[in-house]
Amino acid sequence: MLVLFTGVSGASAHAALTGTDPQDGSVLKSEPRRVTLTFSESIGLLDDSFRVLTPENRRVHTGAPSHADDRSDTASVTLPRGLGTGTFTVAWRVVSADSHPVSGAFTFSIGKPSATTAPLPSAAASNPASTGLYDIARYAAYGGLALLIGAATFVLGCGHRGSVRRLLLTGWWTLLGSTLALLLLRGPYERGTGLGDALDPSILSDTLTSRPGIVLVARLALLAVAVLVPLRAPLRDRTPGPAVLVPGGLLALGLAVTWAAAEHASAGIQVPVAMVSSVLHLLAMAVWLGGLAALLSALHRPAEPVAPAVVTRFSRLALVSVAVLAATGVYQSWRGLGSWDALTSTSYGRLLLVKVAAVALLLAGAAFSRRWTARLATPRAAVTVPAGRVPVTVPAGGPDETREGTDGPGEERGPEPEGTEDRHDGRTEDGHDGGAGGTIDAGQRQGLRRSVLAEVTVGILVLMITTMLTGTQPGRAAEETAAATAAADHPASSTTTVPFDVGTPGGHGKVQVELSPGRVGENSVQAVIFGPDGGLATVPELRITFTLESQQVGPIDAEITDKGGYWTSDSLTLPLPGTWTMKTTVRTTDVDQVTVERKVRVS
Repeated sequence: MLVLFTGVSGASAHAALTGTDPQDGSVLKSEPRRVTLTFSESIGLLDDSFRVLTPENRRVHTGAPSHADDRSDTASVTLPRGLGTGTFTVAWRVVSADSHPVSGAFTFSIGKPSATTAPLPSAAASNPASTGLYDIARYAAYGGLALLIGAATFVLGCGHRGSVRRLLLTGWWTLLGSTLALLLLRGPYERGTGLGDALDPSILSDTLTSRPGIVLVARLALLAVAVLVPLRAPLRDRTPGPAVLVPGGLLALGLAVTWAAAEHASAGIQVPVAMVSSVLHLLAMAVWLGGLAALLSALHRPAEPVAPAVVTRFSRLALVSVAVLAATGVYQSWRGLGSWDALTSTSYGRLLLVKVAAVALLLAGAAFSRRWTARLATPRAAVTVPAGRVPVTVPAGGPDETREGTDGPGEERGPEPEGTEDRHDGRTEDGHDGGAGGTIDAGQRQGLRRSVLAEVTVGILVLMITTMLTGTQPGRAAEETAAATAAADHPASSTTTVPFDVGTPGGHGKVQVELSPGRVGENSVQAVIFGPDGGLATVPELRITFTLESQQVGPIDAEITDKGGYWTSDSLTLPLPGTWTMKTTVRTTDVDQVTVERKVRVS
């Protein structure tokens, strides 16, 4: 149950931020030349991917965004000289390899931290109107695809002779309109801007040259080609030929690929396998749910009888579709979740549980429908008609077999009068049901219609949840993001500010000590001294030691040396994790010195 319908959206996608340079919250001695972000997967850049704000909330004029060292999993921007001091805010927005935008913000300080009036944007900054309409268009696109492929399969694969033209046109127009909407809304959706940018020529140009834009244009081209497929022939002929089956199958395959190439399957681990799995999953979903819609439409047309053989063929096809959904769903669930804990600890997992419950209802409805199908498949005796009428015996093999009848005892049935239509619906001339190989009677039609309607209703719900999952960060990626956040909370280096005062005029200030990487093993220490006026200062001697009192280790001398303006050491070894006591001794004259203690966490 867990695996059905998860393949459309199950993948390790949505890029997770794994590092920033400068680090979030760091205090730098000098101005950085650039800002660089590192992600868990490849990302795409926007012309407005970076916004760097001063403490006074003025935007810094940066260079054009680019990939650092030509690595597609990085985003970088150069900074101008003369930034000044204080706390700066960096707001960023990029596009994941799975086509979903990712955004966030962080701060760093130059010289010393300061108050800032720049707001810190949320990680999910977006325009509600653009995002909402984009999501609606995605829902409509899935529905249109299911109707188009499902209705065509109901005709070509199940042999239904009734009209599904209206359903096919509804699916085609829905998919066409939603694809055009997605193409126009793609720019505002990526940038988090308003609907006014939907018709901006420069934004449209950027969209058309991006991978999502190219995929959407390819989908429009396939829909244009689909108009040329001669579906009218199968409505009249007994068996559709290669001229219909081959192009129809290729078009369905191509449409499914346009989803896989732009959604979660295109990013993360095992991309080729995930692409194949996603295409098969999407096709199976369309055949099942779209076919259900076609069957329901046919059952609501009493003037166009539905042969039991058609229902039986669709039941078998639906069973195959469910098997494909299950097989691909197993793989996609593993790829998307990453762990069992992600089922309850991530939004993706919780939404997947809701979907599992909906799929359980859908399968229950399918089982009930199969019971009706089994009744239809049971052969029934020929119907005897009143005297004077022509009895017609319909064999249990179906309406496609030759019918036999007599005009009287021992006489063969003569030719039908001119203008009389040859009937293939399995009924006698006065409209009675001819048995299992004929048509469905009123009672059977009503019962089957109710069960199929329940399936379609729940299927729409499942389709909506599936679309929501495609826009939700999968469990595997969510765990990667959480790990990156945890790493940010415990940065690779720690900076400690130690105020001191030796009790003499001008004998106070502070020491900024950076311990890197702040973990067990070899570490480096850098220290800068600031005088009473906040400027750099020099002292005759600076000594730093580390003691782990809980384990009675230390004091360990960092053995820092004066490098002319700052003090440094690359030979400090801390053997154990824990909270260490860092003692900083500052001597300002031959006789004036002070020692200040601070706690430092070593992981």
